[in-house]
Amino acid sequence: MLTHPANEDTSRFTLWRRVREYAVPPSMIETATERRLAGDWAGACAAAHVEVDFRLRDVSRTHGRQLADRVREDLRHLAPDLLRWHLPRTAPDGLLRAGLTVPLARYPGERPVHLVVRTPPAWAEYGQRISLALWDGSDPGSAPHPRPRPSRRYRLDLHRHLWDAGRSGELALRSGVGPPTDQPHNGIGPHGLRLAADRWAAEAELLRRAEGLPPGPVTVRLGRQRRLVLGPGTRVEEAIGDVRALPLLPDAATWVPPDVDLLRSGALTPDRLHPLVAAALAPGHRPVREPEPPPGQRVVECRGARHRIAVVDGVLTALDHDPAQLRREELLVALSGTPLPCLRAIDQAHRDPAELTGVRDRLNHGDTAGALAVLEGLLGPRAALREGPLRDELAAAAERRVAYGLYRSGLTLDRRAKAVESWTSYDLYRFGMPRRHTYPFPRPPRIAAR
Repeated sequence: MLTHPANEDTSRFTLWRRVREYAVPPSMIETATERRLAGDWAGACAAAHVEVDFRLRDVSRTHGRQLADRVREDLRHLAPDLLRWHLPRTAPDGLLRAGLTVPLARYPGERPVHLVVRTPPAWAEYGQRISLALWDGSDPGSAPHPRPRPSRRYRLDLHRHLWDAGRSGELALRSGVGPPTDQPHNGIGPHGLRLAADRWAAEAELLRRAEGLPPGPVTVRLGRQRRLVLGPGTRVEEAIGDVRALPLLPDAATWVPPDVDLLRSGALTPDRLHPLVAAALAPGHRPVREPEPPPGQRVVECRGARHRIAVVDGVLTALDHDPAQLRREELLVALSGTPLPCLRAIDQAHRDPAELTGVRDRLNHGDTAGALAVLEGLLGPRAALREGPLRDELAAAAERRVAYGLYRSGLTLDRRAKAVESWTSYDLYRFGMPRRHTYPFPRPPRIAAR
């Protein structure tokens, strides 16, 4: 039996705990699920931040009505929030792997067509947005993607249970949920994932059958420089020579999903998982929705007394100082005086709050609404942002949004820098920061800058 020290297990689970906390927020899952169950697959995609790069009527005109009907049926079964949950990620932040084209379904014919999901290149990443497209070997469209061809390593067309709501119950069977064993090649891989060696033979058979190949060896990728060859009878050998011509076992079949070990170790409870994942891995569990704690007051040690600060009338305020005293203290600060501890605490909350890490993680994973909700609970909806790390994070998120928009518009690398400089002011405005020009766009969030 392979064993691992407790501190090592804790370390390798840290990444996935943070991913499960921020990457697919409950509000996204609830909205996407509600729309999917109502038959609105496009609305479900919009709720899960998934762009759709084709229209079904165009598909019918180009590839025929029969293929368009098959695509429509798959889209009705697609749970975009579940797809986002299972897409490949990278350390150290657990963000989606950039520049991928992941096949979800293959439609055979004289010219095979693939339903794919794409992640943007790293320079254009904003809010972890992804896109659905159809690929038939022709030009991928207006957005210049670095890898338009469907990936062999990251493919989900053989693992519909990772995105198809109707087949999500297969997750436990297809995941290799058995405990770690002492069999060869059963160890810990990148990002703390465990090898699903007990599933390799069955998954290899599914792979070769899908490719129309007779029984034979399959390549298993364990890392950048290491390959195994899985032969008949589950014989596993180190790869020697060029094995690129052999079928490649997808990553989804090579590794045990992290949720399996997170549950087994107690690092996460089923309530913290996607509901479809929890139903498959913890059948019979009844979810318990914990109520959000009400916003409260914070206590500050101020000149030998314990004072309170809290949001009042939409602004973070010192409760135990009268307005006249606060005005005098603010004037003193403007003249380079030392502010009251209560005012220092308020200033710290505006510039570099303790909640900054959570706000940053939410912004990085695309939960802008969640990040703004945290800020409104912390500073109040009428607060004025001040110079500091918090404002810098919002500005960086605005710049990423501009870069993503340029990528979606098809701009090339040599043109994007100038365009980013020209248009960043609008997105800073959208995040409630000063702008150099006035544009007829929707009004900004309620948190404004000073």
